[in-house]
Amino acid sequence: LGGSAVGGRAYTATSSQGLLLMVEVIFNIAGLRLPVVMTCANRAVSAPINIWNDQQDSVSIRDSGWIQLYVEDNQEAVDTHIQAFRIAEELMIPVMVCMDGYVLTHTMEPVDIPGQEEVDRFLPPYRPKYRLDPDDPFTMGAMVGPDAYMETRYHVHMDMMEARSVIQRVADDYAQAFGRHHGGLVETYDLEGADVVLVSMGSLLGTMREAVDELREEGLRVGILKVRCFRPFPKEAIHDALQGVEVVGVIEKDISLGLEGTLCSEMRAAFCGEDSPNISSFIMGLGGRDITVEEIKQVARDLASDPACRVEFRGLKEELMRGDEG
Repeated sequence: LGGSAVGGRAYTATSSQGLLLMVEVIFNIAGLRLPVVMTCANRAVSAPINIWNDQQDSVSIRDSGWIQLYVEDNQEAVDTHIQAFRIAEELMIPVMVCMDGYVLTHTMEPVDIPGQEEVDRFLPPYRPKYRLDPDDPFTMGAMVGPDAYMETRYHVHMDMMEARSVIQRVADDYAQAFGRHHGGLVETYDLEGADVVLVSMGSLLGTMREAVDELREEGLRVGILKVRCFRPFPKEAIHDALQGVEVVGVIEKDISLGLEGTLCSEMRAAFCGEDSPNISSFIMGLGGRDITVEEIKQVARDLASDPACRVEFRGLKEELMRGDEG
């Protein structure tokens, strides 16, 4: 916060309990309109203590005023971080780049890292309109009462809504400059003619692509919708992508305890009052548990045979559900 407030291009990284510990600062950075970029190395939250991957940490602060972009692999992580600074500094809204802990953060993978001159052409120098400077005193984060507070939140909300077009434009510009496009807000895979569409965020998409390829070979028409931008939520892009689709299964590594998977809730809300597909929630992979190609294929098969909406945990261990010891 301080580095950005004095006019610097600021970056940090965190995950899990560290992210939750800094929630007060997270909200302040957004409210102060500081264009910080942060990596969230997605990990489970305590208790019980678990250091492995899921996405409960970042989704729990989805309403903090930060843009959230979820990446599928390390090449997308490289490219998205560069885009994130341009998005943040154009909108004066902080950006969180979410990449799955251990699955991506501790995995070696060949990537193309753009040269400094190329990045400088794409990302202009940051020149803040306002900054803390003892030679030019300025108050940042002053007390605001009921007579003006609501308007401050309105402005943040409206700029977050505008961010959807900016995120898409920056992704397109990046593709022109560097030849790689990972989807702006969403990305589709084999959606044409799909009877069932699976939806997810993050590194699970790679496993899902393999599963869909095998299902297509078996004659089951399944497609994928990758949600890259979770906040602001890309309602219109999702509507367009799922036009005519009747059955949707959301596979996610998080849970809104007492309801369902968080992304599934957002999907259902996006279609509220409109012609909605049957959207089901599948909670999988919490705390780093592996999600296999076969498990994903079984979700698709089950949806094809019974499209009714439901909320299910998949991959539970029966012996632990019964309370067996050992």
